[in-house]
Amino acid sequence: MAAPAFEEFEPARDCGCPGCVHRRRTTTRRPPGRPAHLPAKRGMLVMAAVSAALGAVTPAAALPAGHPPPRQAASGDGEPDTPQGAEAPLHGPGGGSTRPGGVLTPRTTRNAIIKRAKSWVTAKVPYSMARYWTDGYRQDCSGYVSMAWGLNSNQWTGSLAGYGVKIKKSQLQPGDMLLFHNTANPQNGSHVVIFGGWTDSAHTHYKVYEQTPPHARSRTTPYPYWSHAGSYVPYRYKGLATGSAGAEAAGGKTSPDFPGADSFGLGAVNAYVTELGQMLMARGAAPYYPKGPGPAWSEADRRATEAFQRAQGWEDGEADGLPGPRTWELLASGRGRDIARGAVEPASHGVSGYPGKGYFRPGQSNDYVTRLGVQLTRRGFGRFYGDGPGPRWGDADRQAVVAFQRGQGWRGGAADGSVGPETWRRLFS
Repeated sequence: MAAPAFEEFEPARDCGCPGCVHRRRTTTRRPPGRPAHLPAKRGMLVMAAVSAALGAVTPAAALPAGHPPPRQAASGDGEPDTPQGAEAPLHGPGGGSTRPGGVLTPRTTRNAIIKRAKSWVTAKVPYSMARYWTDGYRQDCSGYVSMAWGLNSNQWTGSLAGYGVKIKKSQLQPGDMLLFHNTANPQNGSHVVIFGGWTDSAHTHYKVYEQTPPHARSRTTPYPYWSHAGSYVPYRYKGLATGSAGAEAAGGKTSPDFPGADSFGLGAVNAYVTELGQMLMARGAAPYYPKGPGPAWSEADRRATEAFQRAQGWEDGEADGLPGPRTWELLASGRGRDIARGAVEPASHGVSGYPGKGYFRPGQSNDYVTRLGVQLTRRGFGRFYGDGPGPRWGDADRQAVVAFQRGQGWRGGAADGSVGPETWRRLFS
């Protein structure tokens, strides 16, 4: 480990570090002419020695530049002083980073989340924004929630919201998180905790699982937290399993909350896909499922979803075959129109192989995007791909599609880079 670097500075008179406290106590016994306050270069060394002896947190000099040192959390109101690291991969036993594969939001259950959260509390994992525990997660508040949710990477308070869905206070259940991200100054007050369940019938206090100096802990906490009460937002993890995959979803009841767009689409395999298919079958989509719905997303799911969306009178982008919050809410509540009996399947608009516009949007990554890029390259529009076509939709794909559409004589809004059924038909004809 590299030796820590120090700077000379004169601390404040009320500095609370062990070195300063010791010097104030022995001021009357110091030799004449000796300064009353040691410079930080020596003070930090004293602090490091005392911290090592007492088993305290890592000295501030060991932290990355630009972050204030974490203080010991008080047992009173507990204003969080939790500087944190940035997004990072998991770390292996030797300290090197590892980049595991897998989906963005691995499936898990509430029981598994709480079990993982308790494991750090039991081990009293020390707080650190620079160190990683044996399981590969950073030892700060956001690394702790990344661990509890079982993510494939270390996130921070500025990115964790993307792995959850906003919920109301009345919907909170063990395993959800309460997040405060101070966008103006992320290092000032930002904090995130795991909700462990209400401790009173009035829902004014709850059991918290959190990583804060000096180590991971669990205790009764006022809702939403000791400080910044108006800034904490409750979230539910997108990858939370339901139905037969979730121990807490007894009775096979329909989940009332939209699980998030990541739960659906090419490559998705989870209990939400099965639940979607069951709800669609109850609304007239049985002909799309000759063998019944399953956990792996398929063309049958997309076609059945599109049929339900079109039954509501939605068109084009609204009826893309991918369930959003509106589609899910109508299905879960039993509202909206059922799929008409004998309705013509709109799956591909009569165009062979066309999957729908939903597969060609920013953030989408699937085999259809790769197939599109390969065909555009074959048709002479490969100059837009620096490294060749790939599965993630990007600006290179959009520009290549625009060029192809203009080559068909289309102008204005007709050549917008959007992959519609006619574009697909002409490209692959």
